[in-house]
Amino acid sequence: MYEPRLFKIEDRETCFDVIRAHPLGLLITAGAGGLMANFVPFILAKNDAGQDVLRAHVARPNPQWRELGPGVPTLVVFQGAQTYITPSWYETKRETGKVVPTWNYATVQVSGASRAIDEPDYIRAQITALTKQMEAPRAAPWAVTDAPADFVDAQIRAIVGLEIVIESVHGKFKASQNRNEADQRGVVEGLLHEVDTDNGHAMAEMVRTYAQKSQS
Repeated sequence: MYEPRLFKIEDRETCFDVIRAHPLGLLITAGAGGLMANFVPFILAKNDAGQDVLRAHVARPNPQWRELGPGVPTLVVFQGAQTYITPSWYETKRETGKVVPTWNYATVQVSGASRAIDEPDYIRAQITALTKQMEAPRAAPWAVTDAPADFVDAQIRAIVGLEIVIESVHGKFKASQNRNEADQRGVVEGLLHEVDTDNGHAMAEMVRTYAQKSQS
């Protein structure tokens, strides 16, 4: 991934926060079956060796799980907040007119050794952990055990687990760090009042945070 210095995120936990908040990742492999990409929800965990890992599951008919294994390049891309930035928000537009549109975004890319795990106990633990993570904000969280046991067993037989040992993490937060302070204020105001969505508000907060860092 192209990572200009201003946009590069090197803190591992900051990258992991994006994964936790946006767990649907694009799983990309380049194995014997050629280049494949599928959206898969992941959870972060530690394996028995204490390594950071990504865990997930896919449908058994999905051919991608058969591609996983030693020597197969495996990449997962996570997308955080993202939004179009109009040059009309920049003070520089009023001063010189020398501005162009752009796109702000947060993304994290993870790569590492992957393997498929066709073991019911592993899969049950993975779906239980994923469900707990996603249901936690609800007042009355749904649990895997709320469904009939024989139904859950049948669902488990229909999927295959996978695990990626995290060897490389790259984060890129493009949040107007390359604009001057007046332009950054304009972006924040535009995102809050013209876009006015959860995504827009999240990006406005990112611009505030990383504008301060770029100026420090």
